[in-house]
Amino acid sequence: MSIADQDHTLALPSGSSALDPSYVAALSQLAYVWGYPMVNMINRRARLSAAPEPGRLGGVLPASPTGQIAMLNDYIEPDERFIACPNQDVVYGLGFFSLDEQPVVVQVPDFGDRFYVYAFYDARTDQFGHLGSPYGSRAGHYLLVGPSWDGKVPEGLTDVFRSPTTLANAIPRIFMDDTDEDRAAIQSVVNQVMVYPLTEFTGEMRTKDWADVPSFDAGPSTGSGETKWVLPETFFDKLGEVLDSISPQPGEEALCAQFSALLEAGARDPQIKAQMVTAFQAADDTFVANAMLWKFNGKDAGNGWNRSVNNSQWGLDYYNRAATARSNMFENRPNETQYFYTDLDSGGRRLVGEQRYEVTFAAGGLPPVDGFWSLTMYDPDHFFYPNDLRRFSLGTKNKSLVYGDDGSLTIVVGHGSPGGERKANWLPAPAGAFSLYLRAYGGQAGITEGTWVPPIVTRR
Repeated sequence: MSIADQDHTLALPSGSSALDPSYVAALSQLAYVWGYPMVNMINRRARLSAAPEPGRLGGVLPASPTGQIAMLNDYIEPDERFIACPNQDVVYGLGFFSLDEQPVVVQVPDFGDRFYVYAFYDARTDQFGHLGSPYGSRAGHYLLVGPSWDGKVPEGLTDVFRSPTTLANAIPRIFMDDTDEDRAAIQSVVNQVMVYPLTEFTGEMRTKDWADVPSFDAGPSTGSGETKWVLPETFFDKLGEVLDSISPQPGEEALCAQFSALLEAGARDPQIKAQMVTAFQAADDTFVANAMLWKFNGKDAGNGWNRSVNNSQWGLDYYNRAATARSNMFENRPNETQYFYTDLDSGGRRLVGEQRYEVTFAAGGLPPVDGFWSLTMYDPDHFFYPNDLRRFSLGTKNKSLVYGDDGSLTIVVGHGSPGGERKANWLPAPAGAFSLYLRAYGGQAGITEGTWVPPIVTRR
């Protein structure tokens, strides 16, 4: 049952004159944090599902009509600005669905030993379903359905995953080594990664050449940062859409009733609406802006790093859910991927490219994973730093890393090249501020239990 169907007339006093402006501001700011990820999802769906056929928005981001996905066939390009904190370890796919109206079939080829995970997100950015290497999934056809869908499941489907919300999306991630050989080897399986409406299911494995798809105009540039998916000035109407279309989680009923009653008060009284919009803007200027600082995201992981918590299984953790929707949306579950991030060196100073840093993994001290790991460089907007080497991360995918005689691995970080043999381990940084982001896909016990600690970032 959505909030629109509930009696929330007693959530606030009747008559707009009874509302203290300070209460309006406080409740509005909470509503902004609570609703930010869902408004984000709604707006992304509207923009990215406008593609007339599967292809690439701006030539860089998979985009497709509702009910399908599009795939890349290589790493994502460094000038992508639609989703912050991309990686260059995997071949990505992306698509949005309306699963009560249109269930979809997800096609999974035989990946062999290659690490992969299909992440399915509901409207709250919680993951649902379990599909990929961490789960020992089999090749086949899988069905995604909405919370109210009660149709017949045809024969030939491997499993069925039910989304808690009708709005959902999928982001396949398929690991690829940074070699010409693996780029060639991965194409045949990538071309079998498809999603399409259940009405088109025949039981046969379909293929599509994802190297040959159209590019769609992305419109005017939004600058160096991520596309601004949530706008305070339009949040009033978008919050109403969220409350009308997404049922509250258990325990949220009273809170959502407060939000709905406040929206009704704002609709009656322009002064209250103006106060709400001012509060939305204040939350965007403070909480949302601060979410780009890693010290406000996740929890302490040791040695100056933070680590993600509750990622994509947020429950009632509105704080990290909203912060992640701004800073690095669409994380994987902790058992699929653990994220570590920092803006600071071992002395607590801001990382800046004019300095040189070393990140040394002792012998036997690389992130313990069944999948892969990587260390990525991001600018202050959480995107790649363009450089002549086109090198944005280092890790499992790189086959030319130079290890010390004792088996240790030192990654050199900074604006200037260290030269010589150390250049193979150099992660180029902008001259100004930057951050480091460590991924561990398919983490073993040390990662999942939180006992493994990332190495210190030493300023040289």
